[in-house]
Amino acid sequence: MPGNHMVLESPHRADEDAVAALSFLEKVLAGYHPRDFEVRLWDGTLLKAEEKPRFTMVLNHPGVLRGMFLNPSQITLGEAFVRKDFDIEGDVVAAFALGDYLMGLHWGILDRFRMGRDLFTLPATAKPSRPGHASAHLSGSVHCKKRDSQAIAFHYNVSNDFYRLWLDERMVYSCAYFTSTSDELDAAQERKLDYICRKLRLKPGERLLDIGCGWGGLVLHAARNYGVKAHGITLSRPQAELAGERIRAAGLEDSCRVEVKDYRELEGQGIYDKIVSVGMFEHVGKARLEEYFARAFRLLGTGGAFLNHGIAAGQGYCPDDDNSFIDRYVFPDGELLPVDVTLHAAAAAGFEARDLESLREHYALTLRHWIKRLDAAATEAFIAASETTFRVWRLYMAGSAHAFDCNRINIYQALLAKPDKGKSGQPLTRADWYA
Repeated sequence: MPGNHMVLESPHRADEDAVAALSFLEKVLAGYHPRDFEVRLWDGTLLKAEEKPRFTMVLNHPGVLRGMFLNPSQITLGEAFVRKDFDIEGDVVAAFALGDYLMGLHWGILDRFRMGRDLFTLPATAKPSRPGHASAHLSGSVHCKKRDSQAIAFHYNVSNDFYRLWLDERMVYSCAYFTSTSDELDAAQERKLDYICRKLRLKPGERLLDIGCGWGGLVLHAARNYGVKAHGITLSRPQAELAGERIRAAGLEDSCRVEVKDYRELEGQGIYDKIVSVGMFEHVGKARLEEYFARAFRLLGTGGAFLNHGIAAGQGYCPDDDNSFIDRYVFPDGELLPVDVTLHAAAAAGFEARDLESLREHYALTLRHWIKRLDAAATEAFIAASETTFRVWRLYMAGSAHAFDCNRINIYQALLAKPDKGKSGQPLTRADWYA
């Protein structure tokens, strides 16, 4: 059983601020067992773990605890990390279990008074500044075309060079598909692209639309390996420009193209045999769901299929737009919805749900690959974007991996059919998906 007191090591006698910080931490962490992390203070004092530590939390100055705990929230803790008030050495994903613990503390009135009194014995610093990575400032009504374009630009236009550092060679910015936890990222991403093409049962000459095509990885794969005529759209101009360069380099100008366009600007009826959307759906919003699926239904030919791949709210997910670090600094206006809400909207548009697959564990693995690659390319990331952007992305990806681990968020591929007088166009089994 763990003891009642923390194990303390210090290279020299702790100063008064460190002693006060240790006392505060001992009270705050009293219920966290087994403690699988260490805390290192600014003067070198070390609070040892109760078992092999998975990470070390490094407090970089005496004012950090008061700044973090005076009004604890996703925002205050996230901004403290991005400002370098504290660091995480080791497994940054594991640190989010501590974050859950801290955010879940519920003290009574007397305990709150005592903790507040102890907190005010800690040194204060100047009013914390906002991180150098500016928060999103969008104009217009939520999910109007103009505002959606601004939101996409905020996230995806950081720098193609920045994303290239830690994505796979095809620059696929969505979860990979693993057969083993030892799979390399490049192989798992190629497998994912091929798995999507097989789920859609693509055939030579078919017309494929990719809504939110990113840097063109899927349209290139589908055109090269399945002989389709692929059309990709994105709201990010840098993505479209790089996708165009890659299409020309592959000599596939006659079979695939990418353009900057909102899905609501696509006109026509039955002009595509198959439609796919991977990792774009989170930007649609609940208010636009039926419009999104209705547009896809009109664009899709009778007997066609639509594969919608997107993140969904899982068990314990609590949206809090006013207190979300990701909404402010990473994905403004993103909305995660329960999968049943999504399927209901698809059915209202006329689609028949033929298959639903969760890839939750796959996304957690993918994010760990991305974090490892980003950490390895930290110096280059500072140059391609900034150190602050590096810290924002490291935090957001680690938090997302933890959320997938906990089933707080999930990821689903929904295969939707547009029946032809009741005929779905689907075979009796999924055997060809796994051939």
